[in-house]
Amino acid sequence: MTGTSTSGFLLVDKDQGWTSHDVVAKVRAHVGGKVGHAGTLDPMATGLLVLALGKATKLLRFVQGEEKEYLATALFGVATDSLDADGAVVSREPLPVGPDEIDAAMDRFRGDILQVPPMVSARKIEGKRLYELAREGKVVEREARPITIKRLEIVDVAPSDYPEVTFRTVCSTGTYIRTLADDIARALGGRAHLTALRRVRNGSLHVNDASTVPEIVEARNSGTFDGIVLRPSEALSSMPEVRVDEAGEFRVRNGSRLVGQSLEAEGDVVRIANRRGELLAVYRSDGMELVPEVVLP
Repeated sequence: MTGTSTSGFLLVDKDQGWTSHDVVAKVRAHVGGKVGHAGTLDPMATGLLVLALGKATKLLRFVQGEEKEYLATALFGVATDSLDADGAVVSREPLPVGPDEIDAAMDRFRGDILQVPPMVSARKIEGKRLYELAREGKVVEREARPITIKRLEIVDVAPSDYPEVTFRTVCSTGTYIRTLADDIARALGGRAHLTALRRVRNGSLHVNDASTVPEIVEARNSGTFDGIVLRPSEALSSMPEVRVDEAGEFRVRNGSRLVGQSLEAEGDVVRIANRRGELLAVYRSDGMELVPEVVLP
């Protein structure tokens, strides 16, 4: 079934082995229309992948910019060329560390830090993605980028010469968890790679509310699909909201500035809704005015 006019967000619980592109293609084949995603998940990773349908794809960047929460497991003492379980082992040295030592090392990575993207990533250098260069056997210098680790805590440690460490982290967008795991191990004098990674949250959106691809296909076939599609206003619920009357709605739909409105910080964004709570646009603070960023048709 194609050609749907559905607009909104779809929360997908991605299976291991699927690329984000695989998920988008499968959903598009059954839903039709325009489908996009708010941030990739590696094939090895599972969990929350946020999709936008129809005109809601214009809002993806606001969802993608939200903080993320992950549950990860890393094997300490063993490094792979991709820093995850899909790569080839490049080093193996015992690293018999315990929870206290690991937590102390983690403290170096809490807060605002700089992180160097891994070679197996989608970052571009001189027009080429790093993973493309990696496939050619090339290793190039990468610029460290600022990220924020808002929360980093140990969930479990399986004691061994090669301890398996499960940890939870809340971080800013653009954070590479595989790099974080290896950097923690490096701080302890060794290396590590991810054996499991699950995204559990993207901003206010949680994997507990997500559906698997087969469940989405079944909902589409059974006529219950609209019941699992989030309205744009729900997907952006963590963003401050300003409601306007009919005259204000007319101005917003025409892309006009809203005078006499301001947010806490210059450049902050706000969702603009009508009296019925329907999302009309996303505006940005500019002094004592709000200016349009995205106006929905």
